[in-house]
Amino acid sequence: MDSILPLLSDPTAWAALATLIVMEVVLGIDNLIFISILTNKLPAHQQDRARRIGIGLALVLRLGLLGTVAYIVALTQPVFTVLGHAFSWRDLILIGGGLFLLWKATKEIHHTMEPEPEDKGLGQAVTLGFATAIGQILVLDLVFSIDSIITAVGMTEHVPIMVVAVVCAVTVMLVAANPLSRFIAANPTVVMLALGFLIMIGMTLIAEGFGAHVSKGYIYTAMAFSAGVEGLNMLSRRRRRAKQGAAGPAKG
Repeated sequence: MDSILPLLSDPTAWAALATLIVMEVVLGIDNLIFISILTNKLPAHQQDRARRIGIGLALVLRLGLLGTVAYIVALTQPVFTVLGHAFSWRDLILIGGGLFLLWKATKEIHHTMEPEPEDKGLGQAVTLGFATAIGQILVLDLVFSIDSIITAVGMTEHVPIMVVAVVCAVTVMLVAANPLSRFIAANPTVVMLALGFLIMIGMTLIAEGFGAHVSKGYIYTAMAFSAGVEGLNMLSRRRRRAKQGAAGPAKG
């Protein structure tokens, strides 16, 4: 408590907290997109519970990792060298997580493109076991959590600030999870766009694992631009359907 009270009157600490919350929320978008797509593959009565468990695991992992900050920072130390390039445990985790994202997103794209019976939507094209879904969410939660904590450590040395930022970010994820999942399930083209985002994020994780820094600003700007274009396409389709619906009765 003695270490927290001085932070309450420190403007620098408040600025760091605000910046860290924004960063954690932005980084959480990747995690949330993956959770939304994966849980939409479950039976309807299991989806909400799986999303809550997945996001709860993200919170537990992040808070648990904050309790071992010294160990997490040590993950950035080189463990071996290949062709003159040193790899740390963080690099290996990012590469493994990136490869997993590429595999999963590519697999989901294949399933989405496969013809399905008329009574199945794209969101329910694949039957996924509950335990399998939670296991896959846990793997990506771990990757995103380690990357998130290491980034947070680089921005502030105060663990209470990191804890508050993580709790705020996960709360936002929890509130946004169901609306985002419903939106993705109701719009098949958004499913494909979100899977494309996951492939891009996976490639970014692999590149960073091999030492090529990719600015998150470029990644999220590209995602925002693509989402904006898709939003215009959706608006155009909605207006076209409205005009066709109005023209139909008029002709009758």
